[in-house]
Amino acid sequence: MKAVAIQAFGSPEGLAVIDLPTPTPGDGQVLIAVEAIGVGGVDVVIRSGALAAYGFAEGHIPGGEVAGTVTAVGDDVDKSWIGRRVWAFTGSGGGYVEQAIAPVGEVFPLPENLSAVDAVTLGSSGVVAHFALSHARFAPGESVLVRGAAGSIGITTVQLAARGGAGAVAVTTSSAERGDRLRKLGATHVLDRSGGGGENAPAGYDVIIDIVAGAGMPSFFDKLNPNGRLVAVGVVGGQPPADFGTKLMAAFRKSMSFATFSADTVTEPDRRAVRTVQFAAASRGELHTVVHELLPLGKAVLAHQKMDAGEVFGRIVLTP
Repeated sequence: MKAVAIQAFGSPEGLAVIDLPTPTPGDGQVLIAVEAIGVGGVDVVIRSGALAAYGFAEGHIPGGEVAGTVTAVGDDVDKSWIGRRVWAFTGSGGGYVEQAIAPVGEVFPLPENLSAVDAVTLGSSGVVAHFALSHARFAPGESVLVRGAAGSIGITTVQLAARGGAGAVAVTTSSAERGDRLRKLGATHVLDRSGGGGENAPAGYDVIIDIVAGAGMPSFFDKLNPNGRLVAVGVVGGQPPADFGTKLMAAFRKSMSFATFSADTVTEPDRRAVRTVQFAAASRGELHTVVHELLPLGKAVLAHQKMDAGEVFGRIVLTP
């Protein structure tokens, strides 16, 4: 089968198409004939080499979520999975392939009228968005700012905050055109990347969901209301400065909070419960997925070039 691996950390050109034998599922695993692969921000971060210290080595196959049809299962797995259309989380990699292995506990049957492309656009991002808002203790009536709202996590967070009764949903993004698209998804105020602008935007926010991090993250503490909470769910802009906590300490009397969130800390039953609700809502057209572009698996370099250039609104999906 064809796969895409990181042959050299750094630029997208370090990705290469390779040939691998079709894998055989072991105990607790299924084999999926892949129809769609989600290209996530974490794939870009891993490819850059920024996470090499966490065990990611050259030769790694990126991709954490796929959708397709189960073609084989391990000896201890219920054979009724064979032939079913599913979404699956492959872990921290292994998704940029024509035939993917996934643990059966991370395999989820798709509603009949939900496409594989829509599934990999919502599957992981929807869970992160839901539990990030929960982690921030978001309550109806509170104001929310989504920093870096043009990706699939941000787009879903905007929709969930609006549906959850937020008093205001502000977003940071790079253009008026993207701002208009985010307004149609539930944003009430559009700010520039620094958090400025936005006619009649709130002076402060109760909750900030930050997908960017990077050097600019500490400045967003200034935008928190008293008792406000900032939750970082990504580092697509790089790590924040080492002394970012001094901003919080300088505003000690405002009782503000900072937290990180990873879906790794959510139990599998809780993830499945949320995904059930979200996939059903998407199949009814109540929760919208945004696909920036479909590209063949062999164009993974181009997909990552577009990600690096900040061109993507929504999610790029690779198709074998």
